[in-house]
Amino acid sequence: MATFVGMPAFPEAAREKLGDTVLRRNLAHATATIRDKRAKVVGELEDAGTWQDLRLAGAAIKDTALHDLADHLELLERRLTAAGATVHWARDAAEACAIVASVARTHDVDEVVKVKSMATAEIELNEHLADEGIAAWETDLAELIVQLGDDLPSHVLVPAIHRNRAEILDIFRRRMADAGRAAPDDLTDDPRRLAEAARLHLREKFLRAKVGVSGANFAVAETGTLVVVESEGNGRMCLTMPEVLVSVVGIEKVVPTWEDLDVLLQTLPRSSTGERMNPYTSTWTGVTDGDGPREVHVVLLDNGRTRALADEVGRQALRCIRCSACMNVCPVYERVGGHAYGSVYPGPIGAILNPLLRGVGEDPQVDSLPYASTLCGACYEVCPVAIDIPSVLVDQRRAVVDAKRGKRPSAEALAMKAVGAAFGSPRRLGALEQASGLAGRAVSRLGSVTLPGGRSALRSAPGPGRAWTDARDAPAPPAESFRAWWERTDGGRS
Repeated sequence: MATFVGMPAFPEAAREKLGDTVLRRNLAHATATIRDKRAKVVGELEDAGTWQDLRLAGAAIKDTALHDLADHLELLERRLTAAGATVHWARDAAEACAIVASVARTHDVDEVVKVKSMATAEIELNEHLADEGIAAWETDLAELIVQLGDDLPSHVLVPAIHRNRAEILDIFRRRMADAGRAAPDDLTDDPRRLAEAARLHLREKFLRAKVGVSGANFAVAETGTLVVVESEGNGRMCLTMPEVLVSVVGIEKVVPTWEDLDVLLQTLPRSSTGERMNPYTSTWTGVTDGDGPREVHVVLLDNGRTRALADEVGRQALRCIRCSACMNVCPVYERVGGHAYGSVYPGPIGAILNPLLRGVGEDPQVDSLPYASTLCGACYEVCPVAIDIPSVLVDQRRAVVDAKRGKRPSAEALAMKAVGAAFGSPRRLGALEQASGLAGRAVSRLGSVTLPGGRSALRSAPGPGRAWTDARDAPAPPAESFRAWWERTDGGRS
């Protein structure tokens, strides 16, 4: 799965982002706006007493689909094939990209238009097609901004959430001409004018493209129908205008029936854009005479999903319907943004999806993600399919620790081992308490800093301990241990 090349582990990346005041201001404004909209429309169903029922029903539907995933996928393939589509199976990103490129080459095209798709971003399809001499044009407004700005997405729903209007205006003025129709000379940062410029720029590409590429929010097994929900209409243009359509669909997107889809289409728009119903819902089932593409290919993508499915605790992450509600309430995401997570899946869901899909113990950047959380539980409270993200985070932290057993121990592991040895012996613990008391008195006399309440704290610890004190207070140890106080005062009675 794709990670941003060169991205350091989360703590280092987050430290840099925390210093970007413009980024933090943009994120705070955007996430607060989306949170308020979501709370309003979800509150309507909470007042009616139906939201929790929908939430639990959505979780049950996804769990049922995952439990019999092979059966549902085989049925989906039969229905798609019967409807005239060609079904491909891809074990990983390389196979999926090669299939899409092969279809494009067969039709001798040098460009394709794309619907916003997390699956294609995950496999780095645009970069692969570029290597094949095929330009892949994003048609979602936020994706277009990211693409023209040579930027990276930082949010599942709003990839350019870290950009403000002035920055978008600058990108359009500088880069639109390189990719097609130039921005108007009198373009301003008015949202309506920016959207109009993007619409005119993209319309040329819609009318010219012979091949469209999409993902799918859902795949209904009983009829072989793929579903895309979106807000701008660009998706419908990509799905209906080109002669050829290639859809890259993660295997966890399958739902057994249309009745199941009914539940998820009520929770997804409320959780993502704060709308009761999304503006555009497109469904297609293979090829239909006189309507839409003449040729339809569906690439069913694994790319680590069966690995995640085998994880008893983590498999619930495959319920995710990519609404991004967890990101908009996460205090960590709001302060550092999506780039710090180093993946197209940022935020709380990215902190569990990336290690589950890729495995732990090999890449320090992936191993750092389960720790990118305060475990406050806000992500679980808003998840429309009740993914218990905090529990999965804790379990993935255990997996990271287990993966490193037998290897060179970290400073943290050595410190914990030393603490364990001290606490395992009353004699050693007593000696440690005496040493701690002496250290506490020394810190109090040598200055340092004073915390609220008057307790002294170490300004900066020496050696490896500095990494701790750079970001946290290190209160001076008490001069007297609890055990010493208990003995001296007879448990507080003297």
